[in-house]
Amino acid sequence: MSEPQSAAAVGSPRAADPHADDVRRAVDVLRRGGLIGLPTETVYGLGADAGNPTAVARIFAAKGRPADHPLIVHLHRASQLTDWARDVPLAAWKLAEAFWPGPLTMILPRSPGVLDAVTGGLDTVALRVPAHPLAQQVLEQFDGGIAAPSANRHKQISPTTVQDVREELGAAVDLLLDGGPCRVGIESTIVDLSNDGIRILRPGSITAQDLTRVTGLAVDDSIDALVRCPGRMASHYAPRARVVLASIEQVPQAIAEAAARGARVGVLAAQRSPAWSPDVPWLALGNVPDEQAQQLYQRLREADRIGLDVLIAVPPSDAGVGRALRDRLWRAAGLGDAPA
Repeated sequence: MSEPQSAAAVGSPRAADPHADDVRRAVDVLRRGGLIGLPTETVYGLGADAGNPTAVARIFAAKGRPADHPLIVHLHRASQLTDWARDVPLAAWKLAEAFWPGPLTMILPRSPGVLDAVTGGLDTVALRVPAHPLAQQVLEQFDGGIAAPSANRHKQISPTTVQDVREELGAAVDLLLDGGPCRVGIESTIVDLSNDGIRILRPGSITAQDLTRVTGLAVDDSIDALVRCPGRMASHYAPRARVVLASIEQVPQAIAEAAARGARVGVLAAQRSPAWSPDVPWLALGNVPDEQAQQLYQRLREADRIGLDVLIAVPPSDAGVGRALRDRLWRAAGLGDAPA
């Protein structure tokens, strides 16, 4: 349910927490094997009891997701790591202390009881403690792991508002919690700590420099296309409009080529150039990296709402969170891994 109940009005015993009824309903849905739309600081997740194989199977059916694609298990607190991972290195504890709750997912050797359906049959499990207060409340009351990939159809744009989830999944979700727009706006950084060292499998708002600062260890941020990991399909995060990548200097030519084919074309960029025709829609991507992350998926959805056939995207620099944004844009264009 997306709106707090009227019983939570001023003077009610529940007035201090207007979401209390929604949280209780969400926990009840999870315990009955249902699916919830769960707000996190990154994107909205499609949540199910990670210990219930029937519930986990519903995630894959709702998303149309391949069964060998691993899921991220969301926990309430770092002390639950040992319930899900059989080996937790010191670096993992340091990262948990520094970044949890927050947008960091750690890959660790799985405990024997973790479902194959959650791990995609791998000997590792992906674990995260989200920072969104509603997610924290649900996880605290549920007191277990919630498997929660992004609440969208497979390969399509991740949802950052409750309306995105409604449009994507509709009645496939038994209960949808409205936590407002997602603060971060792109998925968590995924790091593999299952072998010696630290390796980034999916870039996010927490960077290699952040990881090294906390652990004192060198970080391998080279991308291995053969590693199975959430959000790593060659074509992913894609709108219906065809995404074409271009430098700011290449945009006029790209506009002309698309228009010559009769395509309705728009441009996704931090700034608009006077060289572009005023008839070409400009989907503004903020100048500040954090704003760009918050806005990216909404701009991709906007391209579809206004009926674009082609979206010419000008990628940001790869500094900081820019590397993660470039990763998402390369996959939206169906090009796989973004070059380093």
